Amino acid sequence: MQVIFSENLPADARLVAYVVDKGALPDGLEKPLADGAGAARFKGNAGQLFEGFVERDGKVVRVAIAGAGAADAEDRSARLEKAGAALTAKYLTSGEKQIALDMRGSNLSGDELASVLLGLRLRGWRHDAYRTKLKEEQKKTLEAVTVVGAPEGAEAEWSTQAAVAEGVEFTRTLIAEPANKLYPVSFVEKCRAAFEGTGAELTVLDEEQMEELGMHALLGVGLGSEQPSRLLAITWNGGGDGKPTAFVGKGVTFDTGGISLKPGPGMWDMKWDMGGAGAVAGAMLALVKRKAKANLVAVLGLVENMPDGKAQRPGDIVTSMSGQTIEVLNTDAEGRLVLCDALHWVQEEHKPARIVDFATLTGAMLIALGHEHAGVFSNDDDLAEQLLAAGKASGDKLWRMPLAPAYDKLLDSPICDMKNIGPREAGSITAAQFLQRFIKDGTPWAHCDIAGTVWSDKPGATWDKGATGYGARLIDRFVRDNLEG
Repeated sequence: MQVIFSENLPADARLVAYVVDKGALPDGLEKPLADGAGAARFKGNAGQLFEGFVERDGKVVRVAIAGAGAADAEDRSARLEKAGAALTAKYLTSGEKQIALDMRGSNLSGDELASVLLGLRLRGWRHDAYRTKLKEEQKKTLEAVTVVGAPEGAEAEWSTQAAVAEGVEFTRTLIAEPANKLYPVSFVEKCRAAFEGTGAELTVLDEEQMEELGMHALLGVGLGSEQPSRLLAITWNGGGDGKPTAFVGKGVTFDTGGISLKPGPGMWDMKWDMGGAGAVAGAMLALVKRKAKANLVAVLGLVENMPDGKAQRPGDIVTSMSGQTIEVLNTDAEGRLVLCDALHWVQEEHKPARIVDFATLTGAMLIALGHEHAGVFSNDDDLAEQLLAAGKASGDKLWRMPLAPAYDKLLDSPICDMKNIGPREAGSITAAQFLQRFIKDGTPWAHCDIAGTVWSDKPGATWDKGATGYGARLIDRFVRDNLEG
């Protein structure tokens, strides 16, 4: 959606919108509209919307007033996003092509207006690439927002937020794509196209190169697939000569469970089992587009987990790139096999100052936290607190989960270094303990299990049903608050 800044209302404006705090109405609002808002019990709560019609300069104008909630609310940014998103949700398919957002007389600052615009744009994303029979009233019509009388600094703030929006939209698009369109090789090509001309460097390892490096844990997951596996690294040097921060993403583009086959009902959801890689790729696009002043590297392990005569079997033993051996008791616990080699590779290749990985890793995480929070596990309290704060500020919420030696023992194997699963209990914790075995001593590390947050069966404040884009904003905020100064 295009955002245009102007000093005057467009001559052809048919829809004029305002954003107001709780208990307020726009200055100079016509009495019929003010009375109508009162009759409709419009209070200005976050996301509440009132609509009316009035004659202005001889033309009938559609007027919308969106509530932003209390001006002193702790989650002010989220409420402002909700106000913007409410406008998009109302008018996306209304037949209106443009909203004139009138900020004259508003008390919003430049960064607050940018939050409104971010919510407005994010709520407008839809994946219609394969829909050929939409009725006219179902088609998107809203194309632009013209901001009239924006406060000082708003355009610069929006420039940053627009990059974030682009990153979130990229994440959503990757996650929404079906597995016959998005597989390891096409994932890489989509990233090549997205990052072209940005200054980021992309490095791709094919199966032969990974075999030479001994990445048998990652490669083992893809043995049963017709689609070859890939490792993709995206490097951005924006902050001098310091060690980079690494973000690692699980990219299982489709997960049948392999020989440990998942039940048929609901298996179609497993197209989004690459949600961790999608989040990291989208975040990197946002960071690169806004020229983040930090040294960063993203590593995405891209595989497809399918059952056939070549697929690895329950009970097989594989040797990871680190040299540690793994007894694969369940081929559906595949994400940790992908991540362990990706984590070791980035430590060997880039010597990062810290590592944060993102993965739709365990169904147990969804049972524990539902769809409201993702879980974060960490060997470093400072890093964990920084991520929790970034999650709260961005709206991509996290909840810290434990790590402990008692859980680690549950992975011990009687015939090799470790099993790839523990008992049914504490499934998310033992998965994190597995990954921790591949983190070198002294390296701050955090693991974010986002299984319950990347996809939604109902609309949220700033997304429609489907891919939420979770993780992209969290990473951007973490970098902004902790790595850029």
